[in-house]
Amino acid sequence: MSELVLVTGGAGFIGSHLADALLARGRRVRVLDALSPQVHGPEPRLPAYLSREVEVHVGDVRDPAAVRKALAGVDAVVHLAAEVGVGQSMYALERYVGTNDVGTAVLLEALLERPVRRLVVASSMSVYGEGRCRRADGRLVSGVRRSRAQLERGRWELEDEDGAPLTPVPTPETHPCELASVYALTKYDQERLCLMVGAAYSIPTVALRFFNAYGPRQALSNPYTGVLAIFAARYLNDRAPVVFEDGQQRRDFVSVHDIARACCLALERDGVEGEVFNVGSGQPRTVLEVAAAMARVLGKEGLAPEVTGEYRFGDIRHCFADVTRARQRLGYAPEVDFEAGLEELAEWLRGQRAADHVALARQELSNRGLTLLGSSEAA
Repeated sequence: MSELVLVTGGAGFIGSHLADALLARGRRVRVLDALSPQVHGPEPRLPAYLSREVEVHVGDVRDPAAVRKALAGVDAVVHLAAEVGVGQSMYALERYVGTNDVGTAVLLEALLERPVRRLVVASSMSVYGEGRCRRADGRLVSGVRRSRAQLERGRWELEDEDGAPLTPVPTPETHPCELASVYALTKYDQERLCLMVGAAYSIPTVALRFFNAYGPRQALSNPYTGVLAIFAARYLNDRAPVVFEDGQQRRDFVSVHDIARACCLALERDGVEGEVFNVGSGQPRTVLEVAAAMARVLGKEGLAPEVTGEYRFGDIRHCFADVTRARQRLGYAPEVDFEAGLEELAEWLRGQRAADHVALARQELSNRGLTLLGSSEAA
């Protein structure tokens, strides 16, 4: 009989694509998912995109009984279940810590009783804080943070101690972690807990640090999800996307298909236990460039982004992946071209409706003092 893989959070965006990839590789797939209303809507029902070949357990990863039941007969686990979103994490602390930290602990305690051949845990690029930078003299820099005074002056770019600009460069796994949000902290906790307990109890474990995932099946009505899904929700409602700071912050957008393939490789490759890998495209793009690309494929070029000049607490300026280690050790290489990935996303979006909650989410952050308006001083 083929191997049975449990995917926690498997009814969601990444999990459903991973389920498809695993099925295509001849695995059997079981999903444990709480069907969160913020992701799946107010009526808790399975999404139509989830393969009917998947065995579904509806339950919360924080529930020991649900987790033990889901683990029965399982050979490997991919742990994706998590609350996602930097902004919301800065005020919904109990929710994020409960799901991400406690949920992971519950899963690991259950695995102590029933070990598996391989555990793969989804971490995040957010654990890096600001990505690696280079000084004008060529020296590499890590651990840079933007001060409140700098942000209040609208000086968005990263600077050295003398105020000289720094140039962002690809960030490798050896870059020190600087946790800038509650979300980042909980993702780091998930990663470290799994690797630590895996090493202690001989459960071979691999951590994957996902960069900015995009593709079909994103939760369009969730205002705290990935930026491309948020932009799509605005465009589908004929509204301009909202862009924080000046829109020149750089991110690494990676297709969900590449992420699913990386998860499969992490399950299959021998000799990578206890390691951490970046999963990205390695190609930086500014937020404004991405907004323009999305507008183009959706035919919404007339909707110019609203650039707020606001900083959102927990955000970082630049971070994009160095995927050298994943290439060499996992055999991973990004295969989906960004423009082709956007066209696929646009095709899927044409049949979708999205409730636009972006304004409400932005107001919530403002009411809680979690945004800061920079002055018009030139950087």
